[in-house]
This record gives sequence, C-alpha cells and structure tokens, in this order.
Amino acid sequence: MRHFLHLAYRGARYHGWQIQPGAVTVQGAIEQALATVLRRQVPVTGAGRTDTGVNAAMMMAHADLPELSSGSITSGRLIKALNAMLAPDIVIFDIIPVHDDAHARFDATSRTYHYYANTRRDPFCYPLSWYAPADLDFEAMNTAAQLLIGRRDFTSFSKLHTDVKTNICNLCHARWVQTAPHSWRFEITADRFLRNMVRAVVGTLVDVGRHKIPPQAISDILDEKDRCAAGTSMPAHALFLADIKYPYIN
Repeated sequence: MRHFLHLAYRGARYHGWQIQPGAVTVQGAIEQALATVLRRQVPVTGAGRTDTGVNAAMMMAHADLPELSSGSITSGRLIKALNAMLAPDIVIFDIIPVHDDAHARFDATSRTYHYYANTRRDPFCYPLSWYAPADLDFEAMNTAAQLLIGRRDFTSFSKLHTDVKTNICNLCHARWVQTAPHSWRFEITADRFLRNMVRAVVGTLVDVGRHKIPPQAISDILDEKDRCAAGTSMPAHALFLADIKYPYIN
C-alpha cells in the first residue's frame, strides 16, 4: 500500500517543503493535488524539510496509496494526473511501491546537496546560481572543507532553536568541483543535515576563499558549538537537494 514519490521542484515560489499555516509549500501543493485526483485526503511525508527558496533536483516522499495496490488506478495514470494538477515548478517523476513500514525520512542512509556558484555574471545562470567573486581561493576552500568530514557536532552551522534531539552528523564528502571555466559546484553528503547547515557551511567556506579566515579555522568553529562563530548563511536560490539514498531502492 505504501509508495514512494520521486519528484523535483524549484523552490522560488514556495516557503519550503513542509506545510505551514497561510504559506504556499511543496508538501501542501502535492497533498492538494492528491486529494483532488483521489478524492480523499492523502498525507505525504518527505525525506527532508528544505527551507524557503531551496530547490530539489531529487526529493523522495512516501504516501499510502491503496488505489494503486488494488488496481483502481495505475501509477502511470496517477503520475500524469498529478503533473497536470501541479504547477510546472513541481514534477512527479515516478511512484515506487515499497514495504508498508518504509519511511522516506528515517530510512534514508545519506543525502547530498549541491550549491552552485558562477565567477562571471551570466543572465542564464543567475536564477539558480550564486554570483561569486572571481578571486575566490577554491583550493583553500577545499582544504577547509576536508576538515568538516567525519562524525561531528555541527551546532555552529545550525539554525538556532530547532527541535532536533542531536546536532551530530556523519559527513562523508565535501568538495568544490569546477564544472566549467567560470562555474563551480559545492558537493556535500552526510547521513543527515541540520536546518540551514549547508548554507552556513558554504558561507563559512566563502570566508576562507576570501582569505577572511584560514582553512584551519574550521576546526575551531566546530569546537565553538556556536552559530555566531561560523559565516553568514548563503542565498537559498543556488542550493539543491541533489540525491537521497535508501537501502532498498537502486
């Protein structure tokens, strides 16, 4: 009965993933579309809670859809109907049957985010990329990024007053990659992320790239466990949830 929805969205119009009173959200739009097509309320649980303006090249969510199990509607017809109901900035790619205890959030073994930066003004990259100073020292930024890897307390990179039980994350990959002469992508993978964590990490690495702080300062910032010790939060429009891994989905 339980199914995973594989989807993507551009976050510019939405106040993040999670339903909020009086706000337009991605979860709210999908639940409204499901209710219209299936003529009943269908709760949807996402793999994460992206913030206002953040994009998802890949998002997974779960919902209980007995209509698919009984054959009263096929997954292909449901996908087509949902995409017809949703705005063009949300797309359902696939609906995947999973075991009834599967959980899109708690079963995820890793998540990967990408942050895009361009060191030359480009009107075609602007909406989905940050315009970065041309003299950023990406080598120093990568030296600093390596100091983030491991099982660590990321309180210094977390939004204050969140409802999580722990700020410990196991980060296995963090690196800036040049994708074109003037284009860069920051890749970061961990088992979980805190609210605002990726944008705070990128902002701190940018301080390294501007030579405001040395790469080794990252270790001291982690030890401080104080959000004021880290850099500013970067703009949301250049951040993408890029990948989510599960043990039972290839």
